[in-house]
Parts: sequence; C-alpha cells; structure tokens
Amino acid sequence: MTLPVNAFKAALKAGKSQIGVWNTIPGPVVAEILAGAGFDVVVIDTEHSLTDVPDVLAMLQALEAYPVAHAVRPASNDPVLIKRLLDIGAQTLIIPYVQSADEARAAVRAMHYAPRGFRGVSGSTRAARYGAVADYIQTAEAELCLIVQVETVEALGQIEAIAAVDGVDAIFVGPADLAASMGHRGQPGHPAVKSAVEDAIRRIVAAGKPAAVLTQEPDFARRCIALGSTFTVVAVDIPELARAAKAAAAAFR
Repeated sequence: MTLPVNAFKAALKAGKSQIGVWNTIPGPVVAEILAGAGFDVVVIDTEHSLTDVPDVLAMLQALEAYPVAHAVRPASNDPVLIKRLLDIGAQTLIIPYVQSADEARAAVRAMHYAPRGFRGVSGSTRAARYGAVADYIQTAEAELCLIVQVETVEALGQIEAIAAVDGVDAIFVGPADLAASMGHRGQPGHPAVKSAVEDAIRRIVAAGKPAAVLTQEPDFARRCIALGSTFTVVAVDIPELARAAKAAAAAFR
C-alpha cells in the first residue's frame, strides 16, 4: 500500500485557490455532510470545540470517502497533540497562536522525525495504515502540510521571520483573535482589522508563502482571494446551522 497523497498541499504549492469550511461539531455525521457540500477542504477544529482526538479519528474516516481534503487544528502548539493527530492520519495541521519564528520552528520539529525533529516513531498507526505502508517512516513527511496561524499584532510583526522558517507551508491569519489584540474584541469586520488582514496577506505572499484566512463575509472573502489568499475558509458549521434554523422558524412566524 502506498502513502496517500496530500492533494491540498499540492494545490497550495500550485497556487490553486482552495475554499474551506470550519467543522466544530464533533462526530462523523456533520463532517460527512460538510464533505459532500462542495468545499475543497474541511477543517476539523479542536481548539474551540468539544472535539478531541478520538472524535477526529472518526471524522477523518468519514471524510475519506469523499473527494475533499482535510486539515486539523490542534488545541495548541503541543508536540503531544501534534503527534497523536499525525498518528491517526491527519496530514495537514493548522497550529494556532504562533507568535514567533521560534514557535514556528517548534511546530516543525514536532511534525518531523529525528534528526530533523522529535516526533515519536511508530509504524503501526493509522497514518501508516497499521503497517501496510511499509515505508511510512521514510516518506510521510513529504505529504505533511504545516500551516501556522498569526493571530495578534505581535505575530503580524513577525510574518517575514515566520515565513522564512523551513517547514512552514502556509501562514493563516486569524481575524477574531487579531481583532481582540487590536482592541476590537468581537469585531473581526472592523475596518482596521480588515486593513490589517489585507496587509498581512500581501506580506505573506511577498514572503513567498501561501496565505490563508477565515472570514464569513462573502465580499471580504473575495477581496482576500483577490489579494492572494490561497486557502480561504468561508463558513463555520454552527453559525450556518443557527442561521438556517432561525430562517426556517421565521418563515412560519
């Protein structure tokens, strides 16, 4: 058996725009619904959700039946969490709240086996198809994709240094935490925050890395894509469900 190809990583490298949806509801049912909705990528979030590692396993299994890529966001830049997610078959990770090049390098090391890093070695994990991918240890890293999130004013000041870290495949701008960092808590659509996001995308692209962002404002999403966002998350499951439910109820009131 051969190692699965990370089509999402290849698309990023080719500069092909990828549209994503954020999956915060744990379990395979919602993940499977989102997988068939037409997005390029489903992002499984474990930072701001009840989703934990065993949930992620079932969600990845559900996604695998569909022509959709996956990404998983660990709860933190934690080497143990990173190791566990990689071992159950996650190939693309989005690491939250990376503040510096040193923190980016720590994430890179957690993603790699020695001597480059310190990921623990096991050949009998789901990622290796329980041993069926005989050369997994030698080939796995070619298909792993590391995306780091810059989410504060301080982190935005480090974009060029973070982009220069070997092993960082893309940089994701997080508008919600950035808004709070800028003194606009709960206002990711504030003009100053949008301006900072736009500037960050330009700088990430100028530094030679794919840029990524999450925004639920369609017009701003299109603006970010026009500026060079290669990976643009445009929907989140819970708000979409809430809007649809309220609209259905309102139609009969």
